[in-house]
Amino acid sequence: MYPTDLNYKMPAEWVKHLLTYISWPVQSSMCYQEDYDTVCLGYAEMIEAIAEFEPVTVVANPADSEKLSRIFQNDRIEFLCIDHNDAWLRDNGPTFLIHDTGVVAGVNWKFNAWGGKYAPWDLDDQVAPQILNSAGLKRFDAPLVMEGGSFHVDGEGTLLTTEQCLLNPNRNPKLTRKQIETELKKFLNVQKVVWLKNGLDGDETDGHIDNIACFVAPGKILIQICDDPKDENYVSTQENLKILSEETDALGRKFELIPIQQPPKLCDTATDTRYTLSYLNFYFVNGGLILPVFGGEAAETDRLAVQVLGKLFPERRIRTVNGMAIIREGGNVHCTTQQMPEGVA
Repeated sequence: MYPTDLNYKMPAEWVKHLLTYISWPVQSSMCYQEDYDTVCLGYAEMIEAIAEFEPVTVVANPADSEKLSRIFQNDRIEFLCIDHNDAWLRDNGPTFLIHDTGVVAGVNWKFNAWGGKYAPWDLDDQVAPQILNSAGLKRFDAPLVMEGGSFHVDGEGTLLTTEQCLLNPNRNPKLTRKQIETELKKFLNVQKVVWLKNGLDGDETDGHIDNIACFVAPGKILIQICDDPKDENYVSTQENLKILSEETDALGRKFELIPIQQPPKLCDTATDTRYTLSYLNFYFVNGGLILPVFGGEAAETDRLAVQVLGKLFPERRIRTVNGMAIIREGGNVHCTTQQMPEGVA
């Protein structure tokens, strides 16, 4: 039996959370291991910020548990010892579902480190089932290699994703687009998949949707745009805008599109690779949003992002965090977190 057969579905990210899961970074897995202390400070800032709004469970390697109990002196922050290779819980953690009656369950996707880019990933592939087992939740094992950052849902039957990621032969090479859609519909209980083309320039996840567009309400999509024809993101963002302007959701509604200006291009001085800077990598929390901001030349777009989100969510507090702290490792707040919706006991 699939989740859809049993009336489970993935809710929108803005529904009330019971708690947030986040993993603690692993130095041996980092591309820039010399940045470990800086990255840990960035994670600590995010964890404390989230805990201002809701409980946080930090997934920790056993060797780190004692250290973390000294770092965090907050009753809202707890620790769950699970061996893991890397810390991007959005991608290697479970996707939570909720039943019509309010019972929570979860999907355990297959994980292969973004198309086999970072070995080993054997421990990461076992994180989701261990989280679900620890929470005592029903588990649905999916046959797909899938990362949580590669799709968004509106909670009313529509899923948003990219061809660059889901159709990449490094994930599910034997499956067609139609077969992948069928599995997503069965496991997340969506009725329509809206496909964008490509993600941001330099994104090593192969175009995760959580850097380029997201639902902010049913029928309403926030999309990061680039207005400079000389920028590598110009063509892809304009193409995605066009696709969404001509699309409808599962209920037949035309999308209302809210543009948000991308931060200025910024590259790593040592490698000349572009950082994947995105305001779309924010995270919903109960009563607020955790928004990465980047400072420096991005100060003006930071300000505009806070303004746009403040107008969209006047009832939520916009809590900014240093978006540069962990960006060198390839992601940001949304990539590190996974929300567990509030259900019935």
